[in-house]
Amino acid sequence: MTEEENTSGWDAIDHAIQQLYGEQEPKHYGTAIPYMLGGPDPLDGISAYAVDTPMPHWHFVTYGFSELYGKEGDDASRSGYGFELTFRLTRCENESEPPAWALNLLQNMGRYVFNSGNLFQPGDYLDANGPICLNSDTLLTALAFIEDPDLPELNTPNGSVQFIQMVGMTCRELEMIQSWNTRGFLAACESYMPKYVTDLMRNSYADIPSVIQATERGIEEDGSSTAFLFIQQLSWESPRKKLLQKNIPAKLQLGAQQTTLLGSILGSRIAKKATLSLIGPDINIVFEAGNLPSLMETEREVRLTVNQQALNEIVEQLRPQASSFQVPSLDKLLIEIVPTQIKDQEGNVIKTIG
Repeated sequence: MTEEENTSGWDAIDHAIQQLYGEQEPKHYGTAIPYMLGGPDPLDGISAYAVDTPMPHWHFVTYGFSELYGKEGDDASRSGYGFELTFRLTRCENESEPPAWALNLLQNMGRYVFNSGNLFQPGDYLDANGPICLNSDTLLTALAFIEDPDLPELNTPNGSVQFIQMVGMTCRELEMIQSWNTRGFLAACESYMPKYVTDLMRNSYADIPSVIQATERGIEEDGSSTAFLFIQQLSWESPRKKLLQKNIPAKLQLGAQQTTLLGSILGSRIAKKATLSLIGPDINIVFEAGNLPSLMETEREVRLTVNQQALNEIVEQLRPQASSFQVPSLDKLLIEIVPTQIKDQEGNVIKTIG
């Protein structure tokens, strides 16, 4: 058998899904021109199965993150990137074809992984910075990732493959996930979202008392699993650059959009003696717990050691509005909050925060 004829990886996925759906023929969408030959779509194919329980929905499964044909990578234990994505989306009674936007979303996830090299793992989350279905009225603007409840990890001739399911999340739900963790939050929502089926038209679970209580309890017991926050509006001005001016404090500038979330995560991380790194375009700001507040900086990183007093001085002032305040415990560090402009895909400002 030649390498071109070897479809052992693909066949292994087909066999795993057959155990779940029997002889149901899926709606399959292949790629005409391979990505490596200049085609627009990185995934070789996507299959969609019509499922009736626990409610009518489409169950999408990708082909392409793992090695579908002969073994090419050096890691014998893992097939390709080691996973395939799945996605469950509510299905209308008379719907005979899955919506094209869902296929495009999965291909976009492929472009993200193939171009960045960043891999998805259960427990991850992703801010889509807009509706996951473009030009829709959905509140879902983020994605969470969890093990597919019906497709366990698979051993193939090319190594292991994990099936990771994407789940649509609202902005407020994402903030709760970031303040706690993905697995805990999804478990709190499971009775309202069996099988983690995404429903574009649903309301936010962030308003449900049981979900709020579970999240608050989880944050108190576990802290936040978010160790890194990527903040586009983040800058640092060192007093070392103002040698002719005495008693000038360092200045940390950040966008108003991130202030509430930052305060929640920072308090949770420091309470558990864990660090929080803010990753900006040109500087990284690392907060860590300590008995004695201090400030240390290098060319690319600033480390801020905070105790409870310094933490309170920061968190109590973090609000989504333009302002500035000093942190006396940290050499009178000046924190400046500047407005955040939310733009549409054409670059037009549609909202200003702060």
